[in-house]
Amino acid sequence: MKRKAFIQQSLLAMGGLLILKDTFARDKGKVFGHNNITYRLDEKWGQLDMNVHPVNDCHEMVQDSRGRIVLLTNETKNNILIYSKSGRLLSYWGTEYPGAHGLTIQKNGREDFLFITDTQLHQVYKTTNKGKKLLTIDPPLEAGIYKNKEEFVPTETTVLENGEFYVADGYGAQYILHYDANGKLKNYFGGRGKEDYHLDNAHGITLDTRSGSPTLLITDRTRACFKRFSLEGKLLEIIHIPGAAVCRPVIKGNFLYAAVLRSPNLDKENSGFVTILNENNQVVSNIGGTEPIYENGKLQPLAQADPIFKHPHDVCVDEDENIYVAQWASGKVYPYKLKRV
Repeated sequence: MKRKAFIQQSLLAMGGLLILKDTFARDKGKVFGHNNITYRLDEKWGQLDMNVHPVNDCHEMVQDSRGRIVLLTNETKNNILIYSKSGRLLSYWGTEYPGAHGLTIQKNGREDFLFITDTQLHQVYKTTNKGKKLLTIDPPLEAGIYKNKEEFVPTETTVLENGEFYVADGYGAQYILHYDANGKLKNYFGGRGKEDYHLDNAHGITLDTRSGSPTLLITDRTRACFKRFSLEGKLLEIIHIPGAAVCRPVIKGNFLYAAVLRSPNLDKENSGFVTILNENNQVVSNIGGTEPIYENGKLQPLAQADPIFKHPHDVCVDEDENIYVAQWASGKVYPYKLKRV
């Protein structure tokens, strides 16, 4: 074969391989994220027949001891939808929670319990994983910090190993209320105000044991930060995430995950993304958001970069580091799955 013809055929072959490679990459889908913490988006993961199993706002998701993904929606035809990790519907229940908002799971090694907050009924419920109510928390008027039950609008809970739990009154008076395992009020802190220990849109709360000593991470969504408190209610740290109106903190391994409802503040619609922080509470990856940049140790304001989400409201992270995303006010879409790459 002459040298010129050989070169031409080689270039054609290389071109074909590049086309095939590009087509293969395109078929696999775009990769989102930063610093090798990246994902591919599956928008069809949680889709069901809307006429049979509708959703309204997909508020929160958890993974139970059997590996199932449990979704809470404020659609009273089926407040709870239980999926396999592949997206197959396994079970459903719940018709009495019109303001279903917060979902927390308690695993005690024998069975799972769920804590549900209802913003319309102004109550918190502890249930079995099949929906049987075990405990109901009414507005704590006896504490003297509420004039009426309507001022108590609970958004989230977190549970300690001994069964005690905390309730975040994120749409109400902004208090964090500490209950014993039987539902008796022990303490409260926070509340609305301008001091650092005060809260505004205390939307989420979780127990953080990554450092060895248990503390509480609490959302201050209006101020775009998480605040760390002792179990007794002393402010220990503020984790600023400028430009990110964060929802509840979710811890998996050494990482902290959160849905960002809107960016750069709560005024801009359809501007959410998902953020991931490392064990030092530094943002290391954003899915659908701008690249995290630190200047002189200070995180620069974040914003939506890719409009793959409208209003992410919560994330659930499985043992393979895949992320499931529930969305609020986003056209009644079912949850999406972000598969770790």
